[in-house]
Amino acid sequence: MNQRQRLRPLASSFAVCLLAMATTLVAAEKPNLVFIIADDCTFDDFGCYGGQAHTPNIDKLATEGMQFMKCFQAAPMCSPTRHNIYTGLYPVKSGAYPNHTFAKNGIQSIVHYLQPLGYRVALSGKTHIGPKEAFPFEYSVDKKNPDLDAVSDLMEQSKQSETPFCLFACSNEPHTPWDKGDASKYPPAEIKLPPYIVDTPVVRDNFSRYLAEITYYDDQVGQILHLLDQHNLKDNTLVMVVSEQGNSFPFAKWTCYGHGLQSAMIVRWPGKVAAGATTDAIVEYTDITPTFVQAAGGKPSDLLDGKSFVDVLMGKTTTHKSFAFGEMTTRGIINGSDAYAIRTVRDARYRLVWNLNHESKFTNACTKADYFQSMVAKASGGDKNAKMLVDRYHYRPEFELFDCEADPMEMNNLASDPAHKETLVRLKVELDRWMDQQGDIGLETELDALSRQSKYRSMTRKEAVEAWRTKGNGSRKPAKRKLKKNKASK
Repeated sequence: MNQRQRLRPLASSFAVCLLAMATTLVAAEKPNLVFIIADDCTFDDFGCYGGQAHTPNIDKLATEGMQFMKCFQAAPMCSPTRHNIYTGLYPVKSGAYPNHTFAKNGIQSIVHYLQPLGYRVALSGKTHIGPKEAFPFEYSVDKKNPDLDAVSDLMEQSKQSETPFCLFACSNEPHTPWDKGDASKYPPAEIKLPPYIVDTPVVRDNFSRYLAEITYYDDQVGQILHLLDQHNLKDNTLVMVVSEQGNSFPFAKWTCYGHGLQSAMIVRWPGKVAAGATTDAIVEYTDITPTFVQAAGGKPSDLLDGKSFVDVLMGKTTTHKSFAFGEMTTRGIINGSDAYAIRTVRDARYRLVWNLNHESKFTNACTKADYFQSMVAKASGGDKNAKMLVDRYHYRPEFELFDCEADPMEMNNLASDPAHKETLVRLKVELDRWMDQQGDIGLETELDALSRQSKYRSMTRKEAVEAWRTKGNGSRKPAKRKLKKNKASK
């Protein structure tokens, strides 16, 4: 045996070692991904967004990463929001646009995109998604809040096996009932209410308990961040914290106003994201899946509606999207109007809201709540401001246009102002284009919403409507007319 022959086995072994080392190095370099989401929390109630809630953990995270000032989701309800995040698709395209919904057959989720990249993909806490085959996460036992023991086990196992993980930690707070946290820290008499909410003692009591539950959520965030420190995973983990859709007081959840669709978003990624950074880049929840895929070293699918904003995180650009879109359907929700389709588009400054069936009365679970009924009672007692706000919540014009810079609370509708006609028409064209691209035909899409709810999944549309009526939902007079889609563009 000559020297070359003797060295060949050594060379082969060396190559195998190099391959193993490279594989381990790649696994080690892949960042872990941690996504923490609240439930029914208005974005600007966080302390770092100027809110009253005490959120020390989230506020500290904002000093360690990037705070997004124009993050939006596509639907102001829990179930379509979560489908939106995990699929990277807008709600109508995925089929998951009413509440308590499910995705169309064949729809894939972030699990399908990250597992081939070597990731364990887990979800702990609230789910509200379906069908299971579209979302094959590793699920932990607790169905409402993150199971911290399971989260700790995931981190430890992943570290030991040098396997990167993606964790979705999904809180159920501050969703009603507001019964967690210390409400004594928020004396009702000292609370500042948004100008679109009628001031009553019942409202103040509820708002106090709501703020306390945000602090309870902040503590959950802090516990998960502590686990990352405990397992020495902080430096190689991208953490994203969001607030989800707005709270269940009027003009937030169930609406397409800013306080229904805008979200807090804070991202910490040591060595990648500048500490204490803020950005006005427009991003959407549809962008989360492709962003995570790119951060994990993959190539996001061109079939997704979302686009990765890794370049924004890395400071390579200060812009991302020109428009954010949203939709709301009341059909099938608790105490929902029979059919009150809402669509919206927001650019860097203006928001256009299109109430497709505006001649109907707008109702939802909020309008049956004790706090809303206290507003109605105050309006009935002769308070003009209360009557104006209650009426405005129930009855709206077809179009609403807001200057979100000058009027962040969206109190002044500019749709009938001739000076803003060009803006209205421009945004309506973009909204029409988006709806066409999504296969959204407005009121007909709204009327088909029952067929996209899980409990009616096996029924025909006619059977679903009858079952819905039998349970006492909705009115006996469904909307009959088809609105002209391009009315404002003419």
